[in-house]
Amino acid sequence: MKSLFAKILLWFWCALVLTIVGSAFISALNVNQNDDEGSPVARLVTFQLEEARTAYELGGRPGLKSFLDTLHRVYDAEGVLTDESGRDLLSNEDRSNLIRHARRRALYEIFRADSTVARRSDDGRYWFFFIVPRARVGSWFLQPEHVFVMAAAVFFCYWLALYLTRPVRKLQKAVELFGHGDLSARAGATRQDELGDLARAFDRMAGRIQTLLTAERRLLLDISHELRSPLARLAVAIELARSGEEPDLALNRIQKEADRLNSLVGQLLQVTRAEGDPASLRREPVRLDQLVKQLVEDSSLEASSRHCQLRYEQREPVTLAGDAELLRRAVENVIRNAIRHAPPQSDVEVKLTRNNGRVVVDVRDHGPGVPEEALPRLFDPFYRVETDRNRTSGGIGLGLSIARRAIELHKGAIRARNARPGLEVELDLPVS
Repeated sequence: MKSLFAKILLWFWCALVLTIVGSAFISALNVNQNDDEGSPVARLVTFQLEEARTAYELGGRPGLKSFLDTLHRVYDAEGVLTDESGRDLLSNEDRSNLIRHARRRALYEIFRADSTVARRSDDGRYWFFFIVPRARVGSWFLQPEHVFVMAAAVFFCYWLALYLTRPVRKLQKAVELFGHGDLSARAGATRQDELGDLARAFDRMAGRIQTLLTAERRLLLDISHELRSPLARLAVAIELARSGEEPDLALNRIQKEADRLNSLVGQLLQVTRAEGDPASLRREPVRLDQLVKQLVEDSSLEASSRHCQLRYEQREPVTLAGDAELLRRAVENVIRNAIRHAPPQSDVEVKLTRNNGRVVVDVRDHGPGVPEEALPRLFDPFYRVETDRNRTSGGIGLGLSIARRAIELHKGAIRARNARPGLEVELDLPVS
């Protein structure tokens, strides 16, 4: 028997039967205890003793025999009346062994062929023994009501076993799915007992493993996908340098692509490391207003090269707890994305506002915006709006994805909407 459900049900049922049957038989075997004078059976045997004594003293042996025959016919049991020494007053046999058994309650009494209830008269002259065959004891103490109680108890035992094993089966199924590669499999326990704690511990472990594996796979995918274009351009620049045609231009191109590769790998590694181990995320006071202002100043040169202008608006200082480098990369990616899509002679507006314990960094360009159906996927890795695929803006489809991951690590949210004209991106963060 390998099923825990069947084992629990069987053991509970066996314990129940043993308890009910054992209690009934123990009650039947203990009715001849001298210290149980108040029980119904003890009172009945005491009454039979007085009746047998009266029949013997008034009618002699014939009177005693008539009473005992009536007793046997009514109760299907044997009655014996002896004197104080154990001599049977009807057959004159020596029944002193019955007195000895009544005075000492041995453990082997339960294995005897019959059950005897003994009572001694108050004056000590008589002993009366009510001998019930063992086959009749069960019918006296086991009634149809006992069977009903056992059936009801088996029903509750069934539900108890089901209650105990259901979360184990659910956890087993989740473990099997997780082991076969379904990293989203969870036990989803709502119970507050030890089994619920076990299931929640598994869910936490599974979530941690899923986060680590997802971060590792994402990092490998990001790096393998995004390094191809810069490496290809590096190869072209190297060939130009070797040919001797415009070596300075080729070396500058190599330096630019190398710097870009270094920045990209740094961003990917930092975000992936924080996602894989949230405990490693630094939590230190960050002046977000100063950080955004510095990024605007640093990006002004790139905006000028594209014939657009950055405008920064700040109302009050804002300090929050977080990783300054991750926040810098997130805001910088959003600003540079806006610059790449801003039309010439237009403004890119950057605002920082604080409201109800949260701070919002709002970045808006005045470009063509994006189709409404593309907004939900704008922050997906490698996603680029179809109309941008042939643009030479330099976008690689990863900047906004890195920004979203960095903001979400800080318990924030990032949103995009069409401002007509242009695209507006909001970075919403909690303020410490």
